[in-house]
Amino acid sequence: MPGVESVGRYRPEFAPPLDPYPATPPGWNGHADPPSWPQPYGRPPGKVRWTVDAPPGTPYQRLARTPAQRWWRPVLGTAAILVAGLTALVPVMIVWVLVEAAIQGVDPGILFEALGEGGGPLLAGDNSELAFTLVSLAVFLPFIPLAAWGLQRRRPGTLSSVAGRIRWRWLGTCAGLAVGATVVSFALAWAVSPLMDEPADEGAWVGWGAFVAPLLIVVLLVPFQATAEEYFFRGWLLQSIASCTLEGRTGGVARRLAVVFRTPWPAICLTSALFVAGHGYTGWGILDIFCFGVIAAWLAIRTGGLEASIALHVINNVVAFLFPAALGLLDLEQGSIALPAVVADVLPLLLYAALVARLADRRALQTVTAPAQDPAAAPATP
Repeated sequence: MPGVESVGRYRPEFAPPLDPYPATPPGWNGHADPPSWPQPYGRPPGKVRWTVDAPPGTPYQRLARTPAQRWWRPVLGTAAILVAGLTALVPVMIVWVLVEAAIQGVDPGILFEALGEGGGPLLAGDNSELAFTLVSLAVFLPFIPLAAWGLQRRRPGTLSSVAGRIRWRWLGTCAGLAVGATVVSFALAWAVSPLMDEPADEGAWVGWGAFVAPLLIVVLLVPFQATAEEYFFRGWLLQSIASCTLEGRTGGVARRLAVVFRTPWPAICLTSALFVAGHGYTGWGILDIFCFGVIAAWLAIRTGGLEASIALHVINNVVAFLFPAALGLLDLEQGSIALPAVVADVLPLLLYAALVARLADRRALQTVTAPAQDPAAAPATP
């Protein structure tokens, strides 16, 4: 039967025509490159962030210990801060000489020559010397966060606190406590003055005409000078030294040292010693400045930020400059301090530290970096 033989047999007349090229995408006119076929859904690769954060739960002193941390970064950063600050002082010196020449009515060349010889009438009076001293320290301030961002690859705000910023309300609270501690300090200094070998000169009110200039200088410049010192010593140096914990070292000596360097005390003591070296005090004055540095560093760690130490430093310096200026006793020379005066200064600092720590506990102040956000609780993104 012819119909039976044809069942299941290949019949060329019913085969589709052969096409040597694959089908083209719809909408292609044959002249331009064909459009790409739809791809599976996927998130485009994001940009790599320059800054690297410390792990969640990191205390303030270890905020520089990020995955990008290397031993040479703090060393290079410290050198960069010092070089940049000293370089910035050059135009400051030039402007200062020109202003002083105009005030004194002399040829600027004379002052430049005196500057090159390391003396002369460059700083005419205590007010000029005070202003220049404060400016020469404040000029370092902007280079500290730049070093944290550019060389340590971390957010500049991590120098301020574990919250990544200055906590202004907390700073104001600490400033109020610092005023009280300063009042207590002056009261104790007056009480122990009979114990001094050489009683201090009581001075006399200089009058508003002579007091306005130092008042403006101190109020306008001391906050920047004191803040710069806190960001460098209790911020940059404290975090840089504390980031070297020696964890993971296999040597016997290194393992024993790691037990000590995991605590904040090496960083506290080293930065306080460097803080003393940056001043010109002698005798018991060295102990006074060292105690100030230790208490300020401990407060930064205890409260998770620089607010308490900045408030203390600013209020202390404002009063320390204005009080003698009002009595005509302003003297920028740093020398020896009698032991009773040191005790009268350190005891209020300890009281301030205790009150700040107590208040931080009552307010449940953040002292470590925030924990990582739970992905399940994160808002959905399209």
